[in-house]
Amino acid sequence: MRIFESKHKNFQEVHKHFHETFQILYALEGHGNCQLGNDDYIITKDDVLIIPPFTSHSISANTKLTILVLEFDQKYLNTHIEDDLLERAFIQPERRTLYPFESSEFRQLLRKMLYEKSLQDDLQDHILKSHLIEILCILIRSKRSESTNQYQSVVRLESIKETIDRRYYELQSLEDLSKKVNVSKSYIQRIFKDQYSRTPMHYLSEVRIGRAKQLLTESDQEISSICFEVGFSSLATFYRIFKKHVGIPPNTYRSTYNKT
Repeated sequence: MRIFESKHKNFQEVHKHFHETFQILYALEGHGNCQLGNDDYIITKDDVLIIPPFTSHSISANTKLTILVLEFDQKYLNTHIEDDLLERAFIQPERRTLYPFESSEFRQLLRKMLYEKSLQDDLQDHILKSHLIEILCILIRSKRSESTNQYQSVVRLESIKETIDRRYYELQSLEDLSKKVNVSKSYIQRIFKDQYSRTPMHYLSEVRIGRAKQLLTESDQEISSICFEVGFSSLATFYRIFKKHVGIPPNTYRSTYNKT
């Protein structure tokens, strides 16, 4: 069994690879992206990555990213009870976000394991194994909690999307959206991208551009007025984002598709 710190510099990438061992990765600080198998995840502080043997994975750091790695093989846990815990904790590769109490307990167990590693006495192996079993139990219970609270996450996600759909003209930043729905910026960013494969601010631009396209073809409003109405802070920004999304500038779009 090994436990060690893995430090990643800004924008550093660890290319896709796999291990023959079980791995539990705990993000101590920073944020980045991770691919586990065929799934992509955003990782931030206190996230846990559960990686069964032979699972291909890669990590790219968006900032300085520090990860604590817990690695062991199946022989390390060799009773029927321990094998059962292992199977239940490592059902599939995934990112797990722990709740505050779980996260605090998880961190404390990792600290204890690091301390035990430094002692090098005849009790070390027994104590490390007991802490590992506790960690597996936390992961199993957190999965249950995640399932129980899934409905609440769906409701929050729908509220976030509906707020963007209805209030697109007054939202200027992720912080504005966070205040409207009373949810943290990091949480909004994570659940929205996981569900819709785009950031909430990218979706906001899509909604604004969709409304602008409608006004361009169904009204005779000045383009500067449309820009203001849909929530862009400047005409230059409107032209740039419109062309990025549509492929042509708004005046060309109007002359091509005008229905009035």
